Amino acid sequence: MATFKYLAKTPLLFVILFLLPFAQASAQNKYELNTGWKCQKLNDVRVDGTQISKTDFSINNWLNATVPGTVLTTLLNNKKVPDPFWGMNNAHIKDIYNTGRDYYTYWFVKDFNQPALTGNNQVYLNLRGVNYSCEVYLNGKKVNKQTHFGMFLRQSYNITSLISKSGKNRLAVLVYPPDPVGNPNGGQGGDGRIAKNVGLQYTAGWDWIQPMRDRNTGIWDKVTIETTGSVRITDPHIITLVPGIRQVEGKQQPAIIKSSATLVNATNKAVNGVLQFIIDGQRVVKNVVVKPNSSAEVNLNDLILKDPKLWWPNGYGAPHLYKSSIQFLTANKLSDKTDINVGVREIQTSWNGQTHSRQVEVNGQKIFIKGGNWIISDAMLRFTDARYNAEVRFHRDMNLNLIRVWGGALVERPEFYNACDEYGMLVFQDFWVSGDANGRWFDPMKKDDQWTRRKYPDDHKLYLQSLADQIKLVRNHPSLAIWCGGNEITPPEDILLPVRDSILPKLDGTRWFVEYSNSDKMSLNTLGGNGDGPYGIQPDSAFWKVRTFPFNSEIGSVGINDFESLKRFIPTENLVAPEYSEDKKKNKVDSVWDYHKYIGYDASIEAYGKAKDVKDFAAKAQLVNYNQYRALMEGFSAHMWDWYTGVIIWKTQNPWTAMRGQMYDYYLDPNACLYGLHSGSEPLHVMYNPLNGMVTIVNNTFTTKRDLMLSIKTYDMQGKEKLLTQVFEEIQPQSVKGFVPVKGEVDALAKKEGVFLSLRLTDVKQNIVSDNLYWLPDEKDIYSGLKKIAASQVETIAKQIAPGKIEVTLSNPLNAPVAFFNRVSLVDAQSGNRLLPVFYSDNYVSVLPGEHKTITLNYDAGKIKSTPMINVSGWNLKDQTISIK
Repeated sequence: MATFKYLAKTPLLFVILFLLPFAQASAQNKYELNTGWKCQKLNDVRVDGTQISKTDFSINNWLNATVPGTVLTTLLNNKKVPDPFWGMNNAHIKDIYNTGRDYYTYWFVKDFNQPALTGNNQVYLNLRGVNYSCEVYLNGKKVNKQTHFGMFLRQSYNITSLISKSGKNRLAVLVYPPDPVGNPNGGQGGDGRIAKNVGLQYTAGWDWIQPMRDRNTGIWDKVTIETTGSVRITDPHIITLVPGIRQVEGKQQPAIIKSSATLVNATNKAVNGVLQFIIDGQRVVKNVVVKPNSSAEVNLNDLILKDPKLWWPNGYGAPHLYKSSIQFLTANKLSDKTDINVGVREIQTSWNGQTHSRQVEVNGQKIFIKGGNWIISDAMLRFTDARYNAEVRFHRDMNLNLIRVWGGALVERPEFYNACDEYGMLVFQDFWVSGDANGRWFDPMKKDDQWTRRKYPDDHKLYLQSLADQIKLVRNHPSLAIWCGGNEITPPEDILLPVRDSILPKLDGTRWFVEYSNSDKMSLNTLGGNGDGPYGIQPDSAFWKVRTFPFNSEIGSVGINDFESLKRFIPTENLVAPEYSEDKKKNKVDSVWDYHKYIGYDASIEAYGKAKDVKDFAAKAQLVNYNQYRALMEGFSAHMWDWYTGVIIWKTQNPWTAMRGQMYDYYLDPNACLYGLHSGSEPLHVMYNPLNGMVTIVNNTFTTKRDLMLSIKTYDMQGKEKLLTQVFEEIQPQSVKGFVPVKGEVDALAKKEGVFLSLRLTDVKQNIVSDNLYWLPDEKDIYSGLKKIAASQVETIAKQIAPGKIEVTLSNPLNAPVAFFNRVSLVDAQSGNRLLPVFYSDNYVSVLPGEHKTITLNYDAGKIKSTPMINVSGWNLKDQTISIK
């Protein structure tokens, strides 16, 4: 136990001014061990860890290892296996189920320099994630007394006494795979037995991924060496309270910030010191005595933050972050500190009696959830800050406001949450169970019966320990909004109840906990079935007409990328377009496409004309992609607060080169799904109801939008314009309203060969605030006009306006046809290949006669050595590549 004593106000100022220079000069030291690792298969090593971890034991002939990473990543980087993301390569890599676990059991060794510390300073070894169990040795000594188990349980060891006096140290970690590894028999999670572990389930295969052959065995997350003074800070906790109903603009009433941390004294003497929390130039301080060889949780007094800048979800306001720090100072020196980005916000939920579902509130304002399901960034666990940032930024660009992290994967890494904090993405975080593997349904593919699978995982104590640890890892992130017990099922009751009733209230208690992803407590299921879905292509009108689950956690469709993307992972001989037949038994799909989980587009491509080849197929698929996801979000938004409180798309990304449910491919190349969502999800949006022809406006913001000029026009295939109406309108906050029915006129104009329908909102400054163009089929539901539309006359100019920032302007002359569905790409000047990732303000754009559109491109200029160029292609525009001014 620690004892506390408040400092008087007058001496406090003196103490702060006196200690601050020392805090800046004597900060802790923490560094990653992320290069220079070596590894060797267990069966090829004849000595134990005490010998291997001595610096005089030769590892010169060992493989260069990838840490953080997996065994498979290391083998790939050493060219011992082919790229499992290409073609059929994954099928030819030996699977651990057939080889036995020893085949993928490896020693990992790292030499590092760390001088022995003086005085009471301490040094710690931290392993943030090992899959699945391990033995740890340092300088000839065993570090962990018992074998460590659990993919989701961090390890931290005080290694002060083990550090070599010479400063040269060797760490050796023996990593064992999960046990059991499961049979990858084609079922969801294979035969399900992978779920007996406290780890990943997708590694044995799913309907969107093939199995990872090593089951992601390895030191998969960061390894760090950390030096501190005598007292170390662990598990800091920041809670922000924002009472009342807040607006985005204007002066704010105060917010309350609660802060605490656990202090660990590793010495055999009591330590006197000061614990302080600092934010925005303010601080709270407490005098603390930490008893020898003990730890204690210390709660600081509340800090009142006046006129705070609040953190808001994407589409509602800026996600402001304050830099803050928790520090422990002793003897006028900084012993330890933790820096935290604080988002001042409060998450609440309430039951919506109209929709019969939960609604999410941030800072007192209800938020209509527009989300995407996320699996994991990379199926081989090759996580980077840059990739996390790019993927979350894409979700921001889709105008979504939530990412759900699916339960067959992991609690995401802090670096993912950092990106979500930055871009204003709420996170719905599942824990690690799924109905498929954990027994919800009868499944002949599974090894064990439902009663047995319902008890998975085997070690409930380890599950609860891991869960508590991961809560502490990410609980300070403002983006984290919802905890979820599991995907489509709860964990067993002796796990569920402690989590719900004791662990979460003690360790967090500030967020909504939903027991499983389609629980009636989240979304009352009165329709029967599973409570989520459907999956696959639907008519655009179905999203407006068919009432589905009121907070749908999974509903989705196709997501194939274009030809340039397909070439990245499909061999040339397999670039064959699928063939559709009304007799679906006669459908033809290439074997590589099938292996990469292609989901059929069925007849949807046919309306644009039978695909001539794979390039034409992929191009026409983008038209389907755009319409499908724009219609999905428009249909749900049209029934906001009436039928629905939210929707989460299944799914928005793939961690492998799969061919379904993705808004961008594994290589971070966006497809038209992303921009269909970008349009359909915009906070203020004008849209066309395909059922009754009502032009409708949805306003997700907290303010009334007045003096909006609503313009409704059509354009025929020759580019001839017809104004249907132009009228000023007003739309209330967080509402949706129909304004002008135009179905009769539009249907008549589209009857012969289809028509373009342009809907536009302009503000009083005549700035376009919503611009939506539909291409409507003829009376036979065929795009007959598009098949014969004249060639585009669009002209393109590109200019660089800053390093890593380019403006591309597409101009279409008067008396020309619509320049339809143009894809802009940044390409390498020599190879012509797309440069990735690049972030486009919009894409797959159409330009009306006599108008122009400007697209802004952002990219990392430091990673591109040569001068890039701009490629533009469109439905009625041949590919053209132009220089950048």
